[in-house]
Amino acid sequence: MPDLEIFDDPDIARVLCVVAHPDDMEYGASAAVAEWTSRGIEVAYLLLTSGEAGIRDRDPAQVGPLRAEEQRRACARVGVHDLTILDLPDGVLQPDLATRRHVARRIRQVRPDAILCTTWELDVPWGLNHADHRAAGLATADAIRDADNPWVFRELREQDGLEPWSTRWLLVTGMTPTHAIELGGDAVEKAVASLEAHEAYLAALPGHPEPRELVTGIVTGGGEAAGVDRALGVRAIRMG
Repeated sequence: MPDLEIFDDPDIARVLCVVAHPDDMEYGASAAVAEWTSRGIEVAYLLLTSGEAGIRDRDPAQVGPLRAEEQRRACARVGVHDLTILDLPDGVLQPDLATRRHVARRIRQVRPDAILCTTWELDVPWGLNHADHRAAGLATADAIRDADNPWVFRELREQDGLEPWSTRWLLVTGMTPTHAIELGGDAVEKAVASLEAHEAYLAALPGHPEPRELVTGIVTGGGEAAGVDRALGVRAIRMG
């Protein structure tokens, strides 16, 4: 019997993906995005930083716009046309009230049925999780409840006219999965292309695996756990 149940909520019409940096969505998660957009599901991305501190031998003032442009190309390859990049500081991101307010605001704007984010755990299969990834995941988990509570961040409603919104699902990558999102071959090809779009960033990472090898390895492993050819493993948490 497969270890993972297939995640397939037919009532999902909109998904919001919240991550810390350009490229964070492209390590497997963009395959699920490509699958969703091929079915007509609307997907929006919220990046909390522009990743300006991500290339150690280049000035952040140059790197931020470069990585933002690479992310726009990556989005186009998986059918995402709604990309928001905040100017929170790369490398020292905090899961504080200000960050939660940013995420809650975007949740109320997009009104997603599901939100996808990265894990907030310290220990992950590939080593120790990046501080910004942990902060982004934790802020997102908290902001889902903030966005649904009319008495938290009251200015979002009273000044911006953004009514509370209840998101049904939180989907977390990088955690021990409970479910798997089944993927078609075309979605995986688009995901490979989306990671390849981060050309300058990947060139600055010595020894980084080839995008095809990395993405196909992730989705093949997920597929084996779910008893299908290809899948992305996620922890699916019912929120509302």
